Amino acid sequence: MKETILTTKDVAARFIELVRQDKFYEAQTQLYADNCVSVEANNFLLPKTVEGLPEILKKSELFESLVEKVHGRVISDPVIGGDYFTVSWSADMTFKGRDRFTMDEICVYKVQEGKIVFEQFFY
Repeated sequence: MKETILTTKDVAARFIELVRQDKFYEAQTQLYADNCVSVEANNFLLPKTVEGLPEILKKSELFESLVEKVHGRVISDPVIGGDYFTVSWSADMTFKGRDRFTMDEICVYKVQEGKIVFEQFFY
């Protein structure tokens, strides 16, 4: 039996479903390609560019280790265009040793063969 490859719309819907439940690890391990590339807007808190799912998971762990408290998140519905989808993401949080603030970003994801192969964040 041939495996069904998820469409960009399917990947985006599943991604949104998981991250709205704070299931970031599950989203990454289920939906990201092993060779995925992740690009941050800068290297202030996290590495600017990482390659490969293991490195993306390490980056996520590092990010979570820097956060003292998440007070709330708002994640938009996805906008889909071809192999890409975008979401706007607003997070009200306090990083360890810093004041509380709201981080607003646009996240762009590229899907190929049913997996996220690229993500880039603009904030």
